[in-house]
Amino acid sequence: MKPPDPTTTDAEPPIPFLATGSYPVRRGNRVRPLVDGIPAFRRIGEAVEAARRSVWVTVTFFADDFQMPDGRGSFFDLLDRAVVRGLDVRVIFWRPNPESSGYGRTFAGTSADRAWLQARSSRFRVRWDRAPAAFCQHQKSWLIDAGEPSETVFIGGMNLTGFALASPGHPEGARHDLYVELAGPAATDVHHNFVQRWNEASERMMEDGLWGHSGDDALPFPTHLAGPQGETPAQIQRNLHAGLYRDGHPTPGGEAYDIAAGERTIFEQYRRAIDAARRTIYIENQAVPTPAIARGIEAALRRGVDVVALVPAEPEGHVRQGRRDPDPEWRAFFAQIAALGRYENFTLAGIAARDGLGSRRNVYVHGKAMLIDDDWATIGSCNLHWHSMNGNSEMNVSFRDPATVKALRCQLLAEHLDRDTAHLDDRAALRLYREVAKENRRKRDSGDVDWQGLAFRLDPARYGE
Repeated sequence: MKPPDPTTTDAEPPIPFLATGSYPVRRGNRVRPLVDGIPAFRRIGEAVEAARRSVWVTVTFFADDFQMPDGRGSFFDLLDRAVVRGLDVRVIFWRPNPESSGYGRTFAGTSADRAWLQARSSRFRVRWDRAPAAFCQHQKSWLIDAGEPSETVFIGGMNLTGFALASPGHPEGARHDLYVELAGPAATDVHHNFVQRWNEASERMMEDGLWGHSGDDALPFPTHLAGPQGETPAQIQRNLHAGLYRDGHPTPGGEAYDIAAGERTIFEQYRRAIDAARRTIYIENQAVPTPAIARGIEAALRRGVDVVALVPAEPEGHVRQGRRDPDPEWRAFFAQIAALGRYENFTLAGIAARDGLGSRRNVYVHGKAMLIDDDWATIGSCNLHWHSMNGNSEMNVSFRDPATVKALRCQLLAEHLDRDTAHLDDRAALRLYREVAKENRRKRDSGDVDWQGLAFRLDPARYGE
């Protein structure tokens, strides 16, 4: 299906932020995207070592084989050294329920986990926090020097596992992901989020639900915004299940929010941003879009927007199961994804790197990002599947900064296409992506591993087979 080719003007309205939610739009931020595990965790390690007052972390998945880059040791080594320096160090770990215990390795506060902390003489403070039923506490964040002039946060999708450090340039277990470093007034909202979760963590009054402190050790909510650190407008957005937390104490400069009813501002932001796109939508996500998001993408395609969606070439297990499920909801889901493939201006792609043995190995796409019109982007923990949109605890930062968004687009496409697209506008860059991915698909099917870059086209009508 050939799309229209609309002209664009400088008078077009910008991608809108949200007027409702826990956190307002903040001006005056510095935003720095971090692509792939080694660069991201290197920068996080530097920030922890430079911290002056505190290090607060939220963790979903954890594996004892995880090591920080550059010889910094394990996650626990990094935190223990911070405690020795006199910092206030706190971690909120997710504790799975039986329905969610098979998703991946966690540090769930078992007797073995607590014995590990005891053997290390670890003195940082820990709380464990559950989510309802099969959902999970999926936020991944680091907060350095909360409330101080040096306050800096990191938000993204990377877990503390060895896979996070296997970049696309290292095909064995390779994984592609993103974090974003944020400083300025919006960082205070990440501070507020941590306090809200810490004070109401589900296990805080359980004997095995905390470490290094008592359950009545509450944190005060922030009372003032961090000072300006740049010029970028940004907004912290969340998905939270109803009933997790009750204290809707407002963030500085914000309004009280009925958090007991839950929050779905990431979902709403995705829909509004896609509806407002005029030239391009570039998505990287661990999941293909839910029907509600996919319908918005199809409407954008009909408007002539060029769309590229980078997803795992080998989809998540539940997608393969869904392909075999006769349930009408699954059939409707795959029909909507197949519908996108009928548009010439849509590309579904995966990436695969040469393994040094004469073949290509798929790189797992674990990022959660969307870039629109070389102007606006969102990066965080939120997948486009049903669980992230309807029950997981998620956190993203959305921001408008044409220079930063274009630079990120160029960095991502340089990795995936092995081409410099800095001289191209966003529409030409995504059309190049489509051409390269299509040709690499042809080579893959013929057994030729000599590709241009990593990206190759996937068939939306057969994804998950």
